[in-house]
Amino acid sequence: MADQKPKYEITETGARINLEKPHNRETDRLYGNETIEDAYVEEIDQEIGNKDPEAQVKKNRRKYILDVFIILVIFIGFIIYTIQKDGMQNIIALMDNCNGMWLGVAGLFLLGMWVAETIALVLPMKKIYPDFKVWDSFRITMIGQLFNNLTPFASGGQLMQVYVMSKENKRASETFSVLSLKFIIGQTVLILFTISIVLSQFNFFQNLFKDWVWLGAIGILINIGIVVSFFLAGTRKNFVLKIAKPFIKLGGKIKIGKKRLVKDPEDRINKFRGSVEHYSEQFTKMGSQKGTIAAMVIISVFQNLCYYAITYAIYKAFGNSGYTFFEIVTTQAFLMLIMSFVPTPGAGLGAEGGFLILFKDIFQNGTINVSILFWRLFIFYLPIICGAIFFVPAYIRIEKQNEKKRAEAAKLQS
Repeated sequence: MADQKPKYEITETGARINLEKPHNRETDRLYGNETIEDAYVEEIDQEIGNKDPEAQVKKNRRKYILDVFIILVIFIGFIIYTIQKDGMQNIIALMDNCNGMWLGVAGLFLLGMWVAETIALVLPMKKIYPDFKVWDSFRITMIGQLFNNLTPFASGGQLMQVYVMSKENKRASETFSVLSLKFIIGQTVLILFTISIVLSQFNFFQNLFKDWVWLGAIGILINIGIVVSFFLAGTRKNFVLKIAKPFIKLGGKIKIGKKRLVKDPEDRINKFRGSVEHYSEQFTKMGSQKGTIAAMVIISVFQNLCYYAITYAIYKAFGNSGYTFFEIVTTQAFLMLIMSFVPTPGAGLGAEGGFLILFKDIFQNGTINVSILFWRLFIFYLPIICGAIFFVPAYIRIEKQNEKKRAEAAKLQS
């Protein structure tokens, strides 16, 4: 056993290379790469248990269509509700008196959010891929905005970002590790930032939302649970494997109809082990970049502040007054905690309903429903529209690449 040659080689970037795989110029050319390291990245990822992003995207296409349908139903439904509740004449009068300058400020806050997220992505990516440009980061950020808002719990953004970058010669395992680190930092900052501003405005918070504290507590616990699970997978892989193993085996015993929940528990355990081990390696490598992490934390604080400030700009745009900037931000931060566990695309219904409940005594009579529409326009509909502008060209380019590879593969087989 001591003389046994290793099956994998770890490169400087942390990628695993399968040393048992043959290679030649034809296969390298087929994959559009120059080295064995790049040519077999998909096979390597699959062998160590990483999910194939392309297969996952194809699997989720029907879900994306359903999510778009749900979003349209909620949007149309809320417009009908607003017209019935406020009356078309009152809505037109409110729009005529709207302060366009504050809507412009809301737009600047939205742009600031996107810029902050762009920088938070380009910093760690440049450590692995020095040629990764700010514009590349902005494109990937906007594609993430699209699918974060299209899917429940913002679950689709990261997968689509990994998929697009994998088609641009970026390894799925490495990009997933970067995005996971970015997610952990973002969620940790979100929780600490929200708790901090709620505590700083505690008297205001207690008087206005004492009946809804339990909802915020649930939101905090859910976000903490997600962050802890990602962090443990990166730093305590053996502990995670020990916890996950019995649940996977239990899934092999549970039947839904004629099929088992987990078809092959041992195979699933092995793949999960490989995935966690590789994620842990990448996480440790990225975690050693203390300066990068510190910068990402500061950027994330700015990003959260921009997100919450959009609500204040909407508040001022429709002639509201009487509450300070930090009181509005505190209310929005609390709403964010509630939205985090609403299982619809973009937290639809939960976001509108929560805004109505929490802000009804803050916004003047007759302004709340239209304000909700504009708030959702900035934080939800505009990111979807702008994200689609960046995704459609990327999708067309990827389809052309796939078609070319299929043609070359057919030529090699003939």
